[in-house]
Amino acid sequence: MTHIVVLVMAMAMSGYAALDRSFFPNFHPAVTAVAADDGLAAGDISLGRESIIIKPLSIPTSALVSRAPIVHIVVPGDTLESIGRQFNLSWREVLWSNPGLRMPLTVGRPIKLPPVPGVVMVVRTGDTPASLAAKYGVDQTILLGFNGLRGPQLMPGSVLVIPVDPAQGPNLSTGVPADPVEPGQFLCPIAGAKVIQQFGPTSFAVEPPFGGYMHFHTGLDLLAGYGTPIVAAAGGRVTAAGDADYFGTRVEVTDSFGLVEVYAHMSLVNVSLGQEVQQGKTVGFVGSTGLSVGSHLHFQLEVGGMPTAPGQLIGC
Repeated sequence: MTHIVVLVMAMAMSGYAALDRSFFPNFHPAVTAVAADDGLAAGDISLGRESIIIKPLSIPTSALVSRAPIVHIVVPGDTLESIGRQFNLSWREVLWSNPGLRMPLTVGRPIKLPPVPGVVMVVRTGDTPASLAAKYGVDQTILLGFNGLRGPQLMPGSVLVIPVDPAQGPNLSTGVPADPVEPGQFLCPIAGAKVIQQFGPTSFAVEPPFGGYMHFHTGLDLLAGYGTPIVAAAGGRVTAAGDADYFGTRVEVTDSFGLVEVYAHMSLVNVSLGQEVQQGKTVGFVGSTGLSVGSHLHFQLEVGGMPTAPGQLIGC
């Protein structure tokens, strides 16, 4: 009788196993103790010697993107624009990663570049992942993960690459977006104002020489009545405010990328040195101080200490 019961149970177990296999065709047989001991594979998984399941890893089909800063040595003919095109960056990002860079570029000088759109920066005393994340408008986990950092402590002097979404742009140190209208674009300092003198060579004898020309206008002149408010074309920090020989009463704002905006011939300044201003903030009022004929605003953009054409301004 006992033999009959054992036989029936064995047949039932065999039937269940067959049923399982028919419903689950990808079912893998149990891994034997020998396989576990030897670290052998069973199907699409394998077991290590400590019986830890090891999931298969996909094999990369292309080279992994380097996360280390790029060092480019300036060669003859290099410009911010040509370097940017070579490394798929904007010229603002080239300048952003190299504070104090002067134009024209010095041949043989090393320049730091981010491997992705963003900025290369050096950690200063007091910097934290939270403060840097707020300043550059990124998530702390992205900042730490991209640089392979685990803890909240940052070593002063270490070099980090911070990826920045170009659609968002950088923030002021307070975490407020620097350029809320359109990141990377300049707002017209006086909305709807007429441009009465462009950037470039001119026949006006009052303009000083520049770039090999006897007379050269180094900015844009916007016609406006005395006392008209002037707003910041881009967000940044006030790096000069007060009187200057040629500009008269002027304000200089260094934006988040290191570009310097000059607002000249003002009647009155509305900001203080060191103050952070957001794009669209009133920085002063139109006047006719300095070397000026009639009320107007002289708006000048400087890159690495050299005047440059500001291009199209939003709202002019």
